[in-house]
Amino acid sequence: MCIDIKCLEWKGVANRKHLRSPTLETRTQIIGFKLQEKIFHLNIRKNFLMVSALSLPLPPKKLIGNMDREFIAERQKGLQNYLNVITSNHILSNCEPVKKFLDPNNYSVNYTEIALQHVSMFFRSEPKWEVVEPLKDIGWRIRKKYFLMKIKNQPKERLVLSWADLGPDKYMSDKDLQCAVKFISSCSHPYIYKVIFATASESSALVIRSFNEKGTLKDLIYKAKPKDQFLKKYCNPKKIQGLELQQIKTFGRQILEVLKFLHEKGFPYGHLHASNVVLEGDTCRLLDLENSLLGLPSFYRSYFTQFRKINTLEAVDVHCFGHLLYEMTYGRPPDSVPVDSFPPAPSNSVVTVLESILSPEATKNGMPTVSRLLQMPLFSDVFLTNSEKTQFKIPSKLKEALKTAKECIEKRLVEEQKLIHQHRRLTRAQSHYGSEEEKKKRKILARKKSKRSAFESGEEQTMKSSNSNNSAGSGASSPLTSPSSPVPPSTAGELKASKCCLSINNALVCC
Repeated sequence: MCIDIKCLEWKGVANRKHLRSPTLETRTQIIGFKLQEKIFHLNIRKNFLMVSALSLPLPPKKLIGNMDREFIAERQKGLQNYLNVITSNHILSNCEPVKKFLDPNNYSVNYTEIALQHVSMFFRSEPKWEVVEPLKDIGWRIRKKYFLMKIKNQPKERLVLSWADLGPDKYMSDKDLQCAVKFISSCSHPYIYKVIFATASESSALVIRSFNEKGTLKDLIYKAKPKDQFLKKYCNPKKIQGLELQQIKTFGRQILEVLKFLHEKGFPYGHLHASNVVLEGDTCRLLDLENSLLGLPSFYRSYFTQFRKINTLEAVDVHCFGHLLYEMTYGRPPDSVPVDSFPPAPSNSVVTVLESILSPEATKNGMPTVSRLLQMPLFSDVFLTNSEKTQFKIPSKLKEALKTAKECIEKRLVEEQKLIHQHRRLTRAQSHYGSEEEKKKRKILARKKSKRSAFESGEEQTMKSSNSNNSAGSGASSPLTSPSSPVPPSTAGELKASKCCLSINNALVCC
């Protein structure tokens, strides 16, 4: 994502041409400009630099001459670069301070207070639960909050409560949603993390699970503590190291098996990433099955909306698995997608799978199926021993509601991809038309056209002058003859030939 700084409130200052002796209005704009800068920098320092220990390219300041037009323009370029660095970082661009700064109207609500209100109302009706402490910013979502809990008669057992506001892809009726959420709490699978309690209202949902002390697969990759803030854990890791080959093979096979199971059952997911996989020993268990029901956006949505071939939730799951496999292999997410070349991996079979998902050819031609991935050498020889019983029978009425919701989610995805594709084409055309090379070409063409017009105009004047001279010359040289005296045959032929020659010359001049 790249935001043009000229679209923000700062735009009115740098374009002023009379800043050397600013008026009262301009001074007011500059003060507003500097105030916004200060607020933005304070937010960044507090939420990014202090928490994530990132080094961001802050543009230089100036005490004397800071109202000069040249300095303001130079500082605007620096701020644009500063903003580009933040928005190109997938984790930073999803953080609340950035969202609030870039789009204050849509991110003005305090979701922590709303979550506390809903959780308090829940505890009134369910007195056996008790909040231990809020788990501040352990997730990446702005509209999702977490609380550490316990059961009053079992004080040593720790639970985690997640509260989430409903998202833009919520297409189920309130009745069907309540039924689907309750179904999740009743089902079990060897590679799905158990839900203890779940409920939904017309505006939000609340889910309770056991708190896993070891954390998620992402915590294992980044050597992080589960209770730390998301930015602190994952934004700037001190050591980048992937997992061992056997772990990659085993975890990958388990995740693919549960994805295949969900696809066969017609249950929409679309929310696979390393923080949504819990580890229990050597077993991976999938988290947040309720996200697609609640209509929440995927962590990797900004990636797969760029590729029109990724237009089903099954394809989305495979694309997200590619990101997860890359992270398990190299200890960090890919810098960009598609990936043109992959670094050396523990095995060539890992690179083969990654190429089938994240390469330019894969994103252009479409994703492989989960069944196809399971047949590839990296996973085909992995033997799974988990014998836990599966209980996942979806009622027929709910199955139809899930099918309709899945179709609606995919339809909105296709529409968004179409809009992005059209916007990119328009941007490319505008960029091409406004490039220096194109400007030079247009200037050259304009000069040629001007010269051609001048030449044609001069040629036309010459032709008219020639015509008038020829007419005058023809009249002067004609021999005088009386009407009664016949013209000799040879003279008539010469006159005829002369007129034909004149006619030909005229035609040549006209051409």
